Parts: sequence; C-alpha cells; structure tokens
Amino acid sequence: MSERLAVVTGGIGGLGTAICLQLAASGRRVVAADLGAREERIAAFRQEVAAHGDRIAFRPIDVSDFHACKEFADDVAATFGPVDIVVNAAGITRDTTLRKMDLSFWQDVMRVNLDSAFNVTRHFIDSMCDRGFGRIVNISSVNGQTGQFGQTNYSAAKAGLHGFTMALAREVARKGVTVNSVSPGYCRTQLVMNIAENIRNDIIAKIPVGRLGEPSEIARAVDFLTSDDAGFITGANLPVNGGYFMD
Repeated sequence: MSERLAVVTGGIGGLGTAICLQLAASGRRVVAADLGAREERIAAFRQEVAAHGDRIAFRPIDVSDFHACKEFADDVAATFGPVDIVVNAAGITRDTTLRKMDLSFWQDVMRVNLDSAFNVTRHFIDSMCDRGFGRIVNISSVNGQTGQFGQTNYSAAKAGLHGFTMALAREVARKGVTVNSVSPGYCRTQLVMNIAENIRNDIIAKIPVGRLGEPSEIARAVDFLTSDDAGFITGANLPVNGGYFMD
C-alpha cells in the first residue's frame, strides 16, 4: 500500500486516537486534528502515539469554523502534502430533552457534529478529485439510526451525516473518491464509562454480543474503508454495534 496521508478530526481521545493509531499501523501518515486549547491533553496524546514517531502529527483546528478549516487545510497541504484520506470523527454531546434544550445546546452539537463534515471536507475534496483518489469516512452513531432519549440534537446531527455521506458519494464516485460512514454502537470510551454503572449494565444487556465495543474495533472498520482495496464501496454505512441495532 502506498503511504497515504490521512486527516482525522476529533483525533485526540477515545475513538479518534484509536483511529489515528490504526491508520499509522497500516502505513499511513496521519494528522490528528483537534482543539488546541488544552496543552495537557495534547501532551498526553503525543505520549500515547510516540511509538509511531513522526508518522502521527498534531495540528489544532476548530472544526465548527469554516475559515479556520481552510487555514488548517492550507497548512496541512504545505507541510505534509496532498491529503488522501479524511476521517470526520469530531463530536460532542449536549444532552437534555427537547423541552429543556436551549438554542446553544442545539447549535453547538450541529456545528461540531454535522457542520464540521462540510467545513473540513469542502477544503480537501477538490484535490482528491483532481488526483483521482480519495477516501472520506464520516463517524456517525447508532443513535443516528435509532434516536435516543435526550439526544434530539445529537441524533439529528448523526442522522444528517448519513445523508451527507450518500449525497457526496454520488457526486464524486467517478472521480475515484469514495465516501462512507461508520456508525459505532456503545464502546469502551471515557464518555460511556462515565455513565452510571446500573445504566451501563442495562445498555450492555441489550447488546446481543453481550459487551461494549472497543475503540480499536471501530478503528479497524475505518482502516478498511480508507484502504486502496475499498474502492468499490461508497455511499455505505457500516454499523459496528454488536447487534444493538440491525437494519
């Protein structure tokens, strides 16, 4: 496999770091993109990926800001070269029922979880089409398929990623660019482990395989969809949820 260059948004923590590590292990160069405000978080990330040397780099980004994403894309192109792979993994939650939700909770989640896919992809898609190769993977969620109590904002944003994925896949398929989504179920991330144990056990009881997923399992799915060998898969959503939702 050629040494492809990948950008992973939300690259620090949980699924994002697992994706960065997996892509690097498969021979890709990786730019992990995330907020740059918390130095201790960035330092911990650098330590976690240190074994891969300069194969994994970090660049700060605010994915909710279209113009900041343009500056980021220009910096990546100038420093590392043309980008072959984009993984839109940035995401946040602001959970509450719709009757209690204020506008900022709705807008914050939409900007980070859905607008970001446009903000980032828009600045890389032309180069991919011009070069005749590209792999875009959008990290959605099982809750974008089923809905979830207290997550009208998050569920709507993640469902929106499915529509974005399928529409863009149709637009660029003949240019050698594939666009797919991965919908993780409940995984052993800090976010899920912070859920009260009794509630977490109830969730696990509803997962047919009887356990939480591992971030590495999501990362391996992304690894395949971004590979040169996955050129006949586009516009697809790959559920990785242990059977929690079957469609």
